[in-house]
Amino acid sequence: MHRLGQSAADTPLLRVSRPVSACSRCRAAKIKCDGKLPACTACEKSGRAAECSSANDQFAKGKERSYVASLEFRVEKLERQIAYARSRKASVAMHDGEYPELPDRKDSLATIRAAIHGKAARRRETADVNELVSDFGFLSVNATTRDFEASTTNMTFARLVLAATNNDAVPESQPFSLPSRPAATALVQFYLDNVFALFPVFSETALFNTLDAVYQENGRPVTDFEHWLLYMIFAIGATGQSRSNQDALYIDGVFWVGRALQYADKVLMPGYVSQIQALILLVQYSMLDPAHFDSWQLIGFACRAVVDLGFHQDPPKEQQTDKNLLELRRKIFYCVYSLDRSISMVHARSFSFTDDSTAVVLPAATNLLPPSLDTKSMNGPHSLETALLLFQFRQLQSSWYQELFQSSRDPLQNSSTYVWQMCQEMREWSETLPDNLPLAFKDFFELELLYSYIYCLAPSCRIQTVVTYGKTLIFEYSIAYMQKIFHVSRDPINTAFYTFHDALRVYFVGGQFLSVLSECPDQLLNGVLPYAPVLSGAPPPPPLPSNAGVDGIFRSINCITHIKETLRTYGHRWEDSRALLSSFEAQAEPMTVALHRRKHHMEEISSSSHSPPRFEPGFDQMGMSPEAWSNIGAPFPNSGALQCGRSS
Repeated sequence: MHRLGQSAADTPLLRVSRPVSACSRCRAAKIKCDGKLPACTACEKSGRAAECSSANDQFAKGKERSYVASLEFRVEKLERQIAYARSRKASVAMHDGEYPELPDRKDSLATIRAAIHGKAARRRETADVNELVSDFGFLSVNATTRDFEASTTNMTFARLVLAATNNDAVPESQPFSLPSRPAATALVQFYLDNVFALFPVFSETALFNTLDAVYQENGRPVTDFEHWLLYMIFAIGATGQSRSNQDALYIDGVFWVGRALQYADKVLMPGYVSQIQALILLVQYSMLDPAHFDSWQLIGFACRAVVDLGFHQDPPKEQQTDKNLLELRRKIFYCVYSLDRSISMVHARSFSFTDDSTAVVLPAATNLLPPSLDTKSMNGPHSLETALLLFQFRQLQSSWYQELFQSSRDPLQNSSTYVWQMCQEMREWSETLPDNLPLAFKDFFELELLYSYIYCLAPSCRIQTVVTYGKTLIFEYSIAYMQKIFHVSRDPINTAFYTFHDALRVYFVGGQFLSVLSECPDQLLNGVLPYAPVLSGAPPPPPLPSNAGVDGIFRSINCITHIKETLRTYGHRWEDSRALLSSFEAQAEPMTVALHRRKHHMEEISSSSHSPPRFEPGFDQMGMSPEAWSNIGAPFPNSGALQCGRSS
């Protein structure tokens, strides 16, 4: 039985003894060999330690002892690391100063161990080892916090983060003067109205207190985090209103980021809640300025910080002593969660953590009413309901994205039923949007919904072939998405939180649109609406828009034009969008030529015969009329689907 206070790592229950075999020299001389590593005593005394080996059929000559020795050395090294981790863990600051220190779980475990003997004690020892191993993720960042302090090394954690996430270097900050109080308030208000409403990562009261402290003469001292908070909000507020990477607003945004980075060494110190808040602000700015920062790398650091502090799991109920701090903790987690899901999807990369590894209740909305009493109203632009709607939608996106793109490559059984179910859940979410939701956020959420429909319906790791009805949905939803984002992009006043990632979404939608149009040109352009069978007990397929099948050629040409013009507009803000435009133009050129040829031919036929264009024979992708008109499917919705490729 183990002595109380010792862990299973110190006194393992199972000891493995290594069999001793004579080395080659001792075996040949027929003398006793003690099997000592890396050389036996006899070989050491005779000065032939380098020749000591015990080659056999299992290990190569000269390698067997070094292999065993390396394993034993590795065990010793791990034991030293465990001891070192324990000594360092006690000195790590796990929470921000404003958070109460949580009781150490090991104190209670020690009390339990003192009263338990035999098998129960051994089970507890094993649990302690598992707990220690689970803490390694925390120790990987936070146990070395002091090693990243400027007082001990030139390499701070902030410099490590910036080295990994910087694209172009941010210009060094120059002497400056604060903007006027009205100008500062306008930047803060833009941030609150368009960004904070979606990502309430701190309290508005704290922000306005910071603003007062900075602008008040002989006021209280301003902390490093407060400087970072205000300057980053200035940066996001300015860059978010920019229309070009050459205008004054963008230049001001870069200037404010450079000013904020002077405080990075302190505010990005691991082990504090303020580190996560600071990283979220930097992630938000990076989405507006991809020339200087890599948003995907930054959100990865933010996710690791969330996991390190345990924010991905709600604390036990007995530790939930402060409701306000618990709510802030949940808001911070879901802000990071939402950004991680969004950024990973637009880059087609894996999430930083899975849904199964999290257990966090959504933040409470005190002004929410039961569904039966829902008046569909919002309590102001900064109500938590807007953020909650986004959090809920990110959960829906996360569910099908993990299943279709991250779970496995095995074909999904009943794939259409699964996709219809996911689309239905997203559609039901959209029906909960309040009637008086600000128009900017209505457009924002509608674009999110259309983009998600297309993404979920598109080919994936587990669904290689899209059914005919699904291709028609992609075609129609792509047109609807581009009609809306085109007008949003050309609005002279930036609203909501549109970023470079919207350029990536436009490019993705354009690629899916060209793909389905190339596979099924006749069906989509002639207005042949496929039949989607409804199985008993299965969710219904998503409905087609009301104008589906009408003027397919004109709408297709218009959609391609909208994609190009939207990417061109975004190219004024982000140079990477110009590269996306060039790539899309090259892909779309053959289809554009074919569409115009088809349109011209249809106009000629219409003018000569006065018959409706949609009843004329279809064309191949190069605009040539097929010889066999009798093989073309009927253009009526209930006459069956024109098969193009394999469908299920």
